[in-house]
Amino acid sequence: MKVCHVITRLIVGGAQENTLATCRGLRQRGYDVDLVIGPQTGPEGSLLPQVGDLPVTVLDELCREPNPLRDVRAAIALTRLFRQRRYDIVHTHSGKAGILGRLAARLAGIPVTVHTIHGPSFHPYQNPIGNWACRWAEQLAAEWTTQFVSVADAMTAQYQAAGVTGRYVTIRSGIDLAAYAVLPGSGTASRSASATDSGGTESGSATTETAPVVGMIARLFRLKGHDALFAAAPQIRAAVPGVKFLLIGDGPCRQEFERRAAVVGGFEFAGLVPPAAVPRYVGEMAVLVHLSLREGLPRSLVQALAGGKPVVAFDVDGAREVCVAGETGFLVPPGDVAGVATAVIRLLQDRELAARMGTRGRTMVREQFAEEQMVEQTDRLYQQLAAERR
Repeated sequence: MKVCHVITRLIVGGAQENTLATCRGLRQRGYDVDLVIGPQTGPEGSLLPQVGDLPVTVLDELCREPNPLRDVRAAIALTRLFRQRRYDIVHTHSGKAGILGRLAARLAGIPVTVHTIHGPSFHPYQNPIGNWACRWAEQLAAEWTTQFVSVADAMTAQYQAAGVTGRYVTIRSGIDLAAYAVLPGSGTASRSASATDSGGTESGSATTETAPVVGMIARLFRLKGHDALFAAAPQIRAAVPGVKFLLIGDGPCRQEFERRAAVVGGFEFAGLVPPAAVPRYVGEMAVLVHLSLREGLPRSLVQALAGGKPVVAFDVDGAREVCVAGETGFLVPPGDVAGVATAVIRLLQDRELAARMGTRGRTMVREQFAEEQMVEQTDRLYQQLAAERR
């Protein structure tokens, strides 16, 4: 079966890692899989070095930013590509690639079109016109979609509430659990936690003294929740002297965040680290916080729980499907800085509770978030859709 996956950028991120893992897994199962991406831009890093023998086509026209002329060219280029290669299934990801890819698949006569919702393309933090335009585009593209795949049940609920009709199934974003089977460290910075530069290379020693570590894995970008952590940090430091805050990721707000962190104290920036290095950094943490104001299924929560670490998260989108309140961590109302501080302090001070939540989380992740399970479910879905088409 010939399948083409389309995503706007193959940067270091949850949706991109999900897409790449799915393509690799399907190829191992005998599928003829291609990947189409746009140009790599920005400080978030690239997954291109990890594609291996997966055929990848880079379309310069497929840019992330709205650009009517380039968008038309991208749709034409995708349509031409789909007609030439005569795919059985086109599977799109992300907002821009999702709209243009599904349009091109329809124009090219592709029999089955699948779209994965990694996160809502419309949200209340957009300007009203942009929010309306994204909703309208998703409603229109639904007419060209054979099957929606949601990484979280919350995504299905949001899209259906927005009038995006169609067939939905949840396939949770899986991770490579083997990398988290045995982690170094015990949630304290008793050894050197290496900082990295934006290229993902080690740039020096950060923490050497024994201290509990509160970690965060997120792009250094608006709406990712760094503001809330900066605000909560003084209260946490007062209750738990010596606590360290480790920020993993890079982005356009790095310089601003570094200035703010310097005022608060206790923060270290690991920078952009290769995905293979994330388990090691998780091993350094006592608690992971995820304070994004919009997300699909928070991958960092899955990574932390896979490593047996409890989590604290804002109760938005699919967070509650990973952070089960009182079982694997604490859910806090969005924007509740005092609630974040209270939850983190409790986990740092009550090691028995933290260990119990981490153990429960590790079990849950093994049951629901294995990479092999994600690929297996995708394989079964493709077979079902192909059978229905026949």
